[in-house]
Amino acid sequence: MSTTDSSTATPISRGKRRIGDVVFANTARGSGVLILLILAGVAAFLLIQSFDSLSANTANFLTTEEWDANTRENPAFGVAALAFGTVLAAAIALLIATPVAIGIALFIVYYAPRRLAAVLGYIVDLLAAIPSVVYGLWGIGYLVFQLQGFYELLERYLGWIPLFAGPISTTGRTMLSAGIVLAVMILPIITAMSRDVFRQVPQGHREAALALGSTRWEMIRMAVLPFGRPGVIGGAMLGLGRALGETMAVAMILSPSLVISPFLLQSGNQTIAAHIALQYPEATGYGVSALIAAGLVLFAITLVVNMGARFVVARRKEFS
Repeated sequence: MSTTDSSTATPISRGKRRIGDVVFANTARGSGVLILLILAGVAAFLLIQSFDSLSANTANFLTTEEWDANTRENPAFGVAALAFGTVLAAAIALLIATPVAIGIALFIVYYAPRRLAAVLGYIVDLLAAIPSVVYGLWGIGYLVFQLQGFYELLERYLGWIPLFAGPISTTGRTMLSAGIVLAVMILPIITAMSRDVFRQVPQGHREAALALGSTRWEMIRMAVLPFGRPGVIGGAMLGLGRALGETMAVAMILSPSLVISPFLLQSGNQTIAAHIALQYPEATGYGVSALIAAGLVLFAITLVVNMGARFVVARRKEFS
């Protein structure tokens, strides 16, 4: 009986990569690089086009609240109030939409009967395709009037919290109303992403949790949610990107006001995208390039938020 010396065994030769694999790998790599180049090109375009107005601006662009850019003599404008309103509206929308979207996705995947789940899935996908102007018309024509009673209750019982301090707006056109409309807009996006991720949870993980005596909710909490967390965060960032860049829905609901106001039940605040939509046709002098500069700030906010979210997800994966 003889044994084979492993040291003298002939190594298995690895064949050449197929041409299709090489082409696909290079195409994917080139697409990734192209996206970065496009983003850099957009940033460079915005910076170059806004340079004249930024140079002529007599106020601090990042800290000034006023906006008087439609003049050739001593223009003074800043993006502080617009940036604050943009972040506030998007934060409200994300805080409202994300928990609801996760609940809807879990119901569709793990609780609803198969036929009902299919119908709900179609409805969610259809809601994502509704134009933003429709949401804006619904918000200004119906929602703001229905929220008046709710705002009175918030002021009465939670008015000691600065966010809900009065007096409340008589028109209902507040930042909270805009945030609720944005939440409804981004809800289908986050729901669809979360639903697809929850469906990808390995069957073995779920069966193991149930075999150990877990209830369905305990199985979801221990096996489904940890597995789907990166996907949920990714869906939330997609929804946040739409909320940050939304124009018509916010412009139709909020009254134009360039102030920094943390009071959600009072009129005030405005977002960068909505301000651009409202001012661009009437812009003269340095107004156009000033609005482009505001667009550059919106681009930077979106980029920083999304890159930060991706960094958080990567760090969680690294330590898990």
